[in-house]
Amino acid sequence: MSEKIYGIDMGTNSIKIYQKGAGVAVHQKNMIAMVKRKEPLAMGDEAYSMYEKAPKNIEVKRPIVNGVIADFTAMQTMIELYFKGAHGKKGGEGLSANGTSEFYIAVPTDITEVEKRAFYDLIASSSLKTKKIRIVEKPIADAMGAGLNVMDATGRLIVNIGADTTEISLISLGGIVQSRLLKIGGTKFDEAIQQAVKKKHNLVIGMKSAERLKMHLASGIKEDEEVTDDVMGRNLITGLPNRVTVTNHLIFEAMSESMSSIIDAIKFILEKTPPELSMDIMHDGVCMTGGSTHIKNLDLLIQQETGLSIMKMEDPELTVVKGLGMIMENPENERMAYNLQESDFH
Repeated sequence: MSEKIYGIDMGTNSIKIYQKGAGVAVHQKNMIAMVKRKEPLAMGDEAYSMYEKAPKNIEVKRPIVNGVIADFTAMQTMIELYFKGAHGKKGGEGLSANGTSEFYIAVPTDITEVEKRAFYDLIASSSLKTKKIRIVEKPIADAMGAGLNVMDATGRLIVNIGADTTEISLISLGGIVQSRLLKIGGTKFDEAIQQAVKKKHNLVIGMKSAERLKMHLASGIKEDEEVTDDVMGRNLITGLPNRVTVTNHLIFEAMSESMSSIIDAIKFILEKTPPELSMDIMHDGVCMTGGSTHIKNLDLLIQQETGLSIMKMEDPELTVVKGLGMIMENPENERMAYNLQESDFH
């Protein structure tokens, strides 16, 4: 029987829950649909299917924005439903919390202590019965889930490009030497694509359509060959539904500014890196994680701009929650997690 010990990675795009002894139990879109802002109607992938399609009395939202909790009540409701079940069904198969349950929560490094405290309070003030709540710095869990040894004196550079944020972290001896959190990620790319299609083709498209164009046409390096894809939306002039053909070159131009900002931030961290750790990074390269690293040739762009080798993960969106699992499963990794003390917030 699996222990009631859980690790939770509340990402902007998706929520992942790891159960000790059972592995990743939940991997769903981090969205919730609320009726009249009170009654939960759907969550996860089901809520995502309603996104941009719901009537006015149904609000579909992301509780996490830019890596922090934007809607505390909505996020807490989701967590409770995953453990208590929605509409008589378990949100996560076999998930339950009793008086001996323990929670490990991944939080970004470069956020305020109050914002970190909100992740703790989310569980502590919920209706779930808990014995212990521990916090893990997200870059540490990320690196561990990527298979890096974070405990030795070797410098590890990890770049997590997520939905709303890019977190760049230099890790050594189980701690974070340098870090930077950018409010740039997959959502920023999607918004830029929306604007580019609107400007070029007088067509208003939804975020889902922009994301689909990104996954089909985006590239970190401008390609000589032109590749196209059709997209449907509303014509700005006529107000009628319309279909246009979009090129990969338009998508590249739309995303280039945000990609350049990520490169600049990586270079900034490298400039601040102590010489001895720089040698380690030259030897081992950069580890890329986060769902947005699926974008074609993004690793090649970073390699060309920094001169460093790039290591990509098979499931880059799961590295953080897998790292939480490694901390939970192995007592030797326990010191990677810590308790938030009340005195830290006075």
